[in-house]
Amino acid sequence: MSNVLRMILMRVALGIGLLFIVSLVIFWATELLPGDLATELLGQSATPETLAALREQLGLNDPAPVRYWNWLTGALTGDFGVSLSNGRPISELIGARLGNTVFLALYAAALSVPISLILGILAALWRNSIFDRAANAGALTAISFPEFFVAYILVLWLAQTGLFPSIVRINPTTTLGDRLYMSFLPALTLTLVVTAHMMRMTRAAIINLMASPYIEMARLKGLSPLRIVLRHALPNALAPIINVIALNLAYLITGVVVVEVVFVYPGLGQLMVDAVSNRDIAVVQAVALIFAGAYVTLNLIADVLSTITNPRLMHRR
Repeated sequence: MSNVLRMILMRVALGIGLLFIVSLVIFWATELLPGDLATELLGQSATPETLAALREQLGLNDPAPVRYWNWLTGALTGDFGVSLSNGRPISELIGARLGNTVFLALYAAALSVPISLILGILAALWRNSIFDRAANAGALTAISFPEFFVAYILVLWLAQTGLFPSIVRINPTTTLGDRLYMSFLPALTLTLVVTAHMMRMTRAAIINLMASPYIEMARLKGLSPLRIVLRHALPNALAPIINVIALNLAYLITGVVVVEVVFVYPGLGQLMVDAVSNRDIAVVQAVALIFAGAYVTLNLIADVLSTITNPRLMHRR
C-alpha cells in the first residue's frame, strides 16, 4: 500500500508542476497577442488620459511577473477577476457554463464507453471477420474526419429532417429529458470522434492476450470463446483500456470547443470563443486554465488507474 501511495503522491507532484508550466504558457501566450488591450476596449478615439486611467485600473502598468503572480494567486482561490466585456465576475460566468460542459462530456462518455467496449470485444472475438473489418473501417473513417465536419453531417442528416434540433437551447430550468434530447447531436458528434480510438485499443489489448499460455489452457478446458474473452482476457487488458478511456474523457472535456460552437451549445467552449471575439483576455485565460487543469487531472487519474490495475508496473524488479 505504501508503494501505491508513494506513486500517487509522485504523480500528483508531477501534475502540479505541469499545471504550473501550463499556466505560464497560457499567461505569456495571451501577453504576446498583438494590439493594446486598453485601446481595443475604448476604441481609437479614446484620449491618452482615459487610456492611462484604464491601464492603471486593469493593472497593465505593472510588470508582467507581478501581473502573472496576481492572476495565479487569484485563480488558486477561485477569483479569476472581472470580465472586461460585461463587468461580471468571471467565476460567475464559468459557474453558469461549467455544468453544461460537464453534462455534455458525461453524456458523450455514457454513449461512447459502452459502445467502444462492446465493439472492441466483438471485433477481437470475431477477428478478421466481416464484422471486424467493417468496425475497423468505420473507426478509421470516424477518426479521419474533424469534429466540425462530423457535426455538420449530423446536422444535415438528423437536424434538417426535424428529428433533433441543430441549436441547443438549454437553461437551468430545462428538464433532464429535454436536455438529453436537445444535446443528443453534440453528444453523438463527440461519441463518433472518441469511440474509434477506444474500440481499437480494446480490440488490440484483447488480441495481444489471446496468445498467452493461460488463454490456451482455457481453450483446452473447453470454455467458450466469449467466456474466455470476458473472464480471462478482458480483466488482464484493463490497464491499457482504462488508460485510453481516461485520456478520451479528458479530450471530451477539453475538445468540446468546436462542437459547442457548431451547435451554439452554452458551455465553456462557446464562452471561450466569445471571449476571444471580444478580446476578453481574462476570460480566455481562466477557461484555458480550467481546461488544462481538467486534462492534467484526468491524465493523472488514467496514469494511477493503469498502474494499479497492472501488477507488473506495481512490483518492478
